[in-house]
Amino acid sequence: WCSPMRISLYTGRNPGRFVAGLEEPLTTRADGMGIPHGHPTLPSMLKDAGYRTAMFGKWHCGWLPWYSPLKIGFEVFFGNLDGAMDYFCHLDTLGQKDLYEGETPVELQGYYTELIADRAVDYVREQTTDQPFYMQVNWNAPHWPWEGPNDAEVGEEIERRYREGKDPFPLMHGDAGSLSKYAELVEAMDDGIGRILDALDEQGLADDTIVVFCSDNGGERYSFMWPFVGEKGDCTEGGIRVPFVLRWPAAIDAGQWSADTHVTMDWTATFLDAAGTAAHPDVPIDGVSLLPWLVEGAEHPGHSLFWRISSQGALRRGRYKLFIDRRPQTRLGNWPLYPGGRVSLYDMAGDGREHADLARSYPDLVADMQAEWDAYNATLLPYPADHAGLPEQLGPRLASSGNPALSRPD
Repeated sequence: WCSPMRISLYTGRNPGRFVAGLEEPLTTRADGMGIPHGHPTLPSMLKDAGYRTAMFGKWHCGWLPWYSPLKIGFEVFFGNLDGAMDYFCHLDTLGQKDLYEGETPVELQGYYTELIADRAVDYVREQTTDQPFYMQVNWNAPHWPWEGPNDAEVGEEIERRYREGKDPFPLMHGDAGSLSKYAELVEAMDDGIGRILDALDEQGLADDTIVVFCSDNGGERYSFMWPFVGEKGDCTEGGIRVPFVLRWPAAIDAGQWSADTHVTMDWTATFLDAAGTAAHPDVPIDGVSLLPWLVEGAEHPGHSLFWRISSQGALRRGRYKLFIDRRPQTRLGNWPLYPGGRVSLYDMAGDGREHADLARSYPDLVADMQAEWDAYNATLLPYPADHAGLPEQLGPRLASSGNPALSRPD
């Protein structure tokens, strides 16, 4: 999910250690629903190490007056606070203006992806080789609404829908979009990335700047996630396995590829390690630094990876993945029915689609991995009993609506 992943990146800790990380995604606008005040973060620790810090784009880790990028260590911020925003009229999911310069609301004309790119490029052009900097660019693209750079009239239509109040969620844009429109959003983002890379070259910063491209979660609707199953909001591969591209010419040769796995918190640890600093001694992070593996020829740490959402969980240990699905579930349409969910085991080395369940063949491995997942889970905050994503809440809602049990998205 959008907000739990961001909380994890900023803190280096599992989002389940924070109340705000239990919402999937974060929607409650209140004190206590964000990164805790004073908690060490990636930008604050890099700032303490002498780095300039800036963020451009989507925040989605709490709302003003309690939370903002400036309150966790970013010195410069331009972007939106909510989890989504119209690209032209700059309305958030409540239909409110949501574009900020620091903590000050601003009204600007322009396509949001291009506005983000403009600010990021300007910031890079202010940098020199004399002082290190950390810049985070959080594109809203290719998130809905489905608006390309030439679709200002679509933004006007969404703004009209908010005014009329007939559509409960105009920004989600459920009656629009296409593969070609999705490609327009991606292309605009790609153009912005190219401009940022060009600016690094112009400033003589490209060689010793770590550049990372990654997504916060799997896609939805028009995303192409083959051969994986599931989507954003799932612990199947379609929900958690995302592209990760890294460029660091001074330290890593180009053209390499690896199937080794890692999670968000590992990159918090890795960035701190690369900057020559470490996590705050009083607040240990959950990630493992990958720097020795990346630049020193060390073996990949090979640590177990843990995921949890309100209805699902997963543990990756080497080639094997334990998948815990607590939802009522069917296969082959509406049969057979698994009313209490399932625990499955997959060999990811040959079954990336997670269809060949090996749980009955390896019961001891399943028990061992389940025990490891349970032990980690016990260190996290429990979900509230009324959490909307819990199967205990989902089942009655489905029954009352007359809908069948959930089938696995493919």
